[in-house]
Amino acid sequence: MQPRTYVYVDGFNLYYGAVKETPYRWLNIRRLCELLLPRHNIHMIKYFTARVSARRDDPDKPTRQQIYLRALRTLPNLEIIYGSFLSHDVMMLLGDPPPKGPRFVSVIRTEEKGSDVNIATHLVHDAHRASFEAAVLVTNDSDLQEPIRIVREELALEVGILNPHRHTPSRVLTKHASFIKQIREGPLRASQFPVTLKDGNGKFHKPAAW
Repeated sequence: MQPRTYVYVDGFNLYYGAVKETPYRWLNIRRLCELLLPRHNIHMIKYFTARVSARRDDPDKPTRQQIYLRALRTLPNLEIIYGSFLSHDVMMLLGDPPPKGPRFVSVIRTEEKGSDVNIATHLVHDAHRASFEAAVLVTNDSDLQEPIRIVREELALEVGILNPHRHTPSRVLTKHASFIKQIREGPLRASQFPVTLKDGNGKFHKPAAW
């Protein structure tokens, strides 16, 4: 029997770890999960993200994100849960300032808030409700070690990790997870949406920049 499985996707961890600056940003997450988890019945996918803001160097960033979220909504049994995304200018000290130049520069700092807490909350809540027989987290965030430990040790449920980063998975996640699989280029390439999709509002297309 394939275990009824919930997948919890850290959207920014996945984006920055696996698909940013690649041809694979138009990613069908359900197809990726089916390829990497063939022994699991993917019952629900929860995608955690935040709405991004336009930047001076990339004013179309929110539009591309909304198109992608629209594509995700065409998938069955997928829920999008929002945190918040903050972007602000901060002054930072240069590591090696020029002798007669400025010691500080203004940089744009972006921070995603809430997704790790939201993932932890949904994981533990769904586990206590017996919503799944196995859970899989798409992340490499070590902050999630405690909810993973609780679900595994106290509720005796399987919790796996799909690591979107190219480097070694977090050691603390390795310690507590039932299994860890690396997200590699082959499954990403094989998990792309068609260029044109259709929903209740009509047809739409993969962003041209992707």
